[in-house]
Amino acid sequence: MKSWALKGMLGAAIALSASSGTALAGGGDGLRCSDATLRGDYAFSVVDLTTQSVVVGLAEFDGRGGFAQIDYPGDRLRTAGTLDFRTGQTGSYNINADCTGTMEIDLNVQGVPAGTSHGVIHNVIVISNGGRSIHGVVAGASLPGQPIGTLSPNQTRVDFWKVASEQDD
Repeated sequence: MKSWALKGMLGAAIALSASSGTALAGGGDGLRCSDATLRGDYAFSVVDLTTQSVVVGLAEFDGRGGFAQIDYPGDRLRTAGTLDFRTGQTGSYNINADCTGTMEIDLNVQGVPAGTSHGVIHNVIVISNGGRSIHGVVAGASLPGQPIGTLSPNQTRVDFWKVASEQDD
């Protein structure tokens, strides 16, 4: 009798985990994200396969759809003669209940003529690991010095990781 009860509980546990995995993988009711899912500091890296460039940085998400970031392009020492991070970048984001969303980053580049873009990057993102990771691709950009709204096609990926210890939630 005891063996039968254990087999029944094991079967139920397997069935429940399999069905919940299907719901999560299919974007079903198991996912619940919002702008509040992203709160705190995240380290990030960007790899642009089109221009073969890289960027690293830190972003602080406010949990209400806004963020600020600093970054360092991999060629900044060669192009700007400095190891300093670029500052003054802000942006907005919108997270859907299914943990997909969009981000817009205003690069706020100094010295760009009036009527032209400071540089705006549009990302499409997916949240994973309960908001501890963000994965995205650049959907388009208005590059510095170009007319506002000019999109530049590319193949760029960006990944963010929550800056915290394992004890932080």
